[in-house]
Amino acid sequence: MTADNSVPGSRLRRWYKAFRGFYSVENGRKDDFVTRFLFSARSVILVISAQAAIISGLLAYIYSNFRLLNFIILFIGFIDAHALSNLSNDYFGYFRGDDSPDSPRRIYTIHPIADGVITRSEAKFTLSVLLIVGILIAAYFTITVGYLTLIFFGIGIALLFFYDAAPTPLKAVGLGELASFLAWGPVMITGGYYVISGTLSYVPLIASIPYGLGVMSILWGKHIDQMDYDSGKGIRTMPVIIGGRASKAMGAVIISSAFIITLISVLYGILPVTLVIVAISIPPALRGIQRFRERRPEKPPEGFVGWPLWYHRGALTFNKRFGWSYILSFLVCAILIHFSVIGPHLFL
Repeated sequence: MTADNSVPGSRLRRWYKAFRGFYSVENGRKDDFVTRFLFSARSVILVISAQAAIISGLLAYIYSNFRLLNFIILFIGFIDAHALSNLSNDYFGYFRGDDSPDSPRRIYTIHPIADGVITRSEAKFTLSVLLIVGILIAAYFTITVGYLTLIFFGIGIALLFFYDAAPTPLKAVGLGELASFLAWGPVMITGGYYVISGTLSYVPLIASIPYGLGVMSILWGKHIDQMDYDSGKGIRTMPVIIGGRASKAMGAVIISSAFIITLISVLYGILPVTLVIVAISIPPALRGIQRFRERRPEKPPEGFVGWPLWYHRGALTFNKRFGWSYILSFLVCAILIHFSVIGPHLFL
């Protein structure tokens, strides 16, 4: 029996399922526009932008001035920018010819444009709305906080857009991985801290590095998974440039570095000692590192979702746990400060 999308409860279930992705073209085409938009924006991965916004807000509360309205607007802005990047990457990647039927992008899940989940006109309309919302949010912060907003906004949009949507995308010249680190690390978290608190500080910049590395590990793993296809298409991602063995070793280094930099920041008194909570994400980190050390199997294990993204899935699992444990660390510090259990800083 087909679900009735006119029933509110049914629609909510469909919207929730969109966060898990479509695996049936026909079901995707028949859904309401909101469900199709959520899938097309790759809402399943928008959580990393939500985490970056939350980290920015907690840092502002701990170290400076937390303004709730600015945090809410920032949260919406980060999700908007990420959705804009995802949809534009698929739009331009498809019409540029990169997302061909044999591409990994078309294999591990449905392509929103190539498989007709949304039409070209719907994609253009959605991209226009997302861009307008982003510009309005940037204008608001520029007027109410300061002109430095334009610098963070400009760099962020450039990194997100030029990663894959530009005629010569950053990922094709070995800069895509660095772009992901900068976007979800220093730009989002340091810029987010600025627009929420109205101040600049080196602390959010340092705090952004471990999280940015976590996000970078996801893309690094994905580009290892796509090496054969990318090299054949002349797309020179960093794993293509340095080769498979070095890429896998670097993947393990990226994950390890997130913990090493966190530990150093705590030992030097830059970040609060509550960051020891991130230790709960060590098990998935070790599994992610082990995956980078092993060869990818010839075929997916039974029940595996998202093939051929093998290394990517290991890094994604790690980053989800690391991101939430990182947030929990700052949240605990903020709660202790709120109830005057500790002073404004909890250092070693």
